[in-house]
Amino acid sequence: MEIYVVKQGDTIYKIAQMFNVSAEKIIADNELTNPNNLVVGQTIVILTNGANGTTHTVVSGDTLFSIAKQYGVSLSSLMQANPQITNPLNLQIGSIVTVPNVNQNKREIEVNGYCFPNISDSVLNKTLPSLTYLSIFSYEVLPDGNLVNISNDTRLIEKARSHNVAPMLVITNIEQNASFSSELAHEILNNPVAQANLINNVISKMQEKNYYGVDVDFEYLFPEDREAYNQFLLELKTAITPLGYILTTAVAPKTSKNQEGLLYEAHDYAFHGKVSDHVIIMTYEWGYTYGPPMAVAPADQVKRVLDYAVTEIPSRKILMGMPNYGYDWNIPYVEGTAASSISNVGAVDLAREVGSFINFDNVQKAPYFNYWQGSQEHVVWFDDAHSTYERLKFVEEYDLGGVSYWTINQFFPQNWLVLNAMYNIKKVI
Repeated sequence: MEIYVVKQGDTIYKIAQMFNVSAEKIIADNELTNPNNLVVGQTIVILTNGANGTTHTVVSGDTLFSIAKQYGVSLSSLMQANPQITNPLNLQIGSIVTVPNVNQNKREIEVNGYCFPNISDSVLNKTLPSLTYLSIFSYEVLPDGNLVNISNDTRLIEKARSHNVAPMLVITNIEQNASFSSELAHEILNNPVAQANLINNVISKMQEKNYYGVDVDFEYLFPEDREAYNQFLLELKTAITPLGYILTTAVAPKTSKNQEGLLYEAHDYAFHGKVSDHVIIMTYEWGYTYGPPMAVAPADQVKRVLDYAVTEIPSRKILMGMPNYGYDWNIPYVEGTAASSISNVGAVDLAREVGSFINFDNVQKAPYFNYWQGSQEHVVWFDDAHSTYERLKFVEEYDLGGVSYWTINQFFPQNWLVLNAMYNIKKVI
């Protein structure tokens, strides 16, 4: 794999010639939306046949399964190498299928993807081959321990399992039609009857829907509820383990044991590391809707979190958070004003539309660009192949268990190209 940064005067055909790869392959791999109008500073992922396998031209009767068998590779690795194929049973004669070299020397990691129930089938089909877990967001808890149902999670569970991806039930302390609620969590964590009811409801829902485990994402807890939260997690773990289910917890990105703030204080890294099968660290939102402009997940800040996390949590239990979005701010920044979210693909499209060059910050390890809209200046921070690569290197550096994406609802082709070039994806079902 090579990550190429577009320079002034480059064309997709010039880049293809440079790497001895067809322009059509580069366009297909990166799902380039406007290959004839590249943006200076834009990243292009180059997967060369020599390093990443060979190609197969589809003939009558071919399926992905038959091609996998023919070349001696797994179906999942073949699907990972061809995210553009949405129906593996209906291949177009004459189309090109990339057959990967599955590098046994690559680390095998676990990959979680959070999704909302409205995710499209096309995005799911392209993403599931690269996932270990699909965490469906979310079942909201009520003060009495009951759950607000997700009406259409059955489709996602069935589709996940058909791709050997383990579906995870997510519970949150989000109030209906609102946000994370400290008060709601306080009521549950200090009411043994409500807790028992919640645990029973979680088990019933996992059994009814064929979930693989539960992910607890309780945020903005009162500091005084820290021990009550720990006890709840222990009781939940004790109840579900004999039934064959796993427990994952999501925690705020802390840099020290006693870090102050409502987001941090009740998340006890050491305890989560003992009781949870996986701990998802939400290493994103430094750049956020109502904050000043900066990268969503600056590499230097993520590194500070991991430096601390591995002293409290077994490293192979940690799934490092990976954002899948960026923000567009008005500048100069005025406190209290809101940035607009933007997809990583949409950011490059916007840079092309407004005629901006994309820059790269070598401290935050993230791309950004400025533009004017009338008399208003803007700055956009997002992710590209380069920033994705820089953070994914932390998995190897810190010997982490893997990564967790928030969210997979928008497909970002370059992320999955880079991830699969660096690591093999573990399947647990």
